[in-house]
Amino acid sequence: MREQATPASAILLVFCAGFLFSCLDSSAKYLVLSGMAAPFISWVRFAVHVVLVLLLFRSWANPGMFRVKSLPRQVLRGIFLFGSTIFNFAALKTLQLAETTSIYFFAPMVITALAGPLLGEWAGWRRWMAILAGFVGVLVITRPGVAAFQIGHLYAIASTISYCLYVIMTRHMGATETAESLIFYSALAPVVLMFPVVPFTASLPPDAFHWMILLLLGFFGGFGHWLLIKAYKQATTTALAPYPYLQMVWMIGFGYMIFGQLPDGWTLAGAGIIVASGLYIVHREHRLRLKDSAAPMAEDEELAKRL
Repeated sequence: MREQATPASAILLVFCAGFLFSCLDSSAKYLVLSGMAAPFISWVRFAVHVVLVLLLFRSWANPGMFRVKSLPRQVLRGIFLFGSTIFNFAALKTLQLAETTSIYFFAPMVITALAGPLLGEWAGWRRWMAILAGFVGVLVITRPGVAAFQIGHLYAIASTISYCLYVIMTRHMGATETAESLIFYSALAPVVLMFPVVPFTASLPPDAFHWMILLLLGFFGGFGHWLLIKAYKQATTTALAPYPYLQMVWMIGFGYMIFGQLPDGWTLAGAGIIVASGLYIVHREHRLRLKDSAAPMAEDEELAKRL
């Protein structure tokens, strides 16, 4: 089967989504450094996200987004996404933007490893070698046992694991739940569950500028996810897989312009190892899909020769 070129519009959408996610992390870092609590920032981010989803999907004319096959699974999936966000915001208090993003890029390898026991999608030895290489990249960045290791690294790793469980559940539920309901309930669940503790974690912004940044978090996250949905409607996941790594460019730029921080050589080296490992896994899975799709065609050709 001949491969088609990835549409430029899809690449642009992924690039813009990465820009918005970088704005999200940069804004969150700015707020936590100003003294605001990560749980409250996370809750506001999802509250605004819920409002945006209701408007973008025209909920008043789209009752399908409220229908679910399994509400407990929707809630659990939302908890994993919220955990990923709150751990990430906590990590940003002590780590550079490039550090948290580099560790986050380890997610495809963790998902590949977890897909075996949780989904029955077992990886071969080549992909396991790529997973181990990616783990080495994480060790290069965090350097446990030396002075460079911080509690923020643990938060970043917890954020990545939580996000991977969220993705695993998304794969599992994608066949039975609508895309609209998956987007809506993943934001609604943490808003409802965390509401009772909001008064105890709330740290209101000191001025209008901080209020603006806080409210923009939901826009950055919600609209960024919407752009990704639009992109994946135009091209396959495999075709677009390399482009989210371009987010590192935004993160390094924002880290320098806003916080005066540049990643050190260890972070860049570890990020390079992780990105290379992730791209190999994407390449390997793409080759396997092509092989699987070609197998029935070969069988048909052999049968035709016998008839």
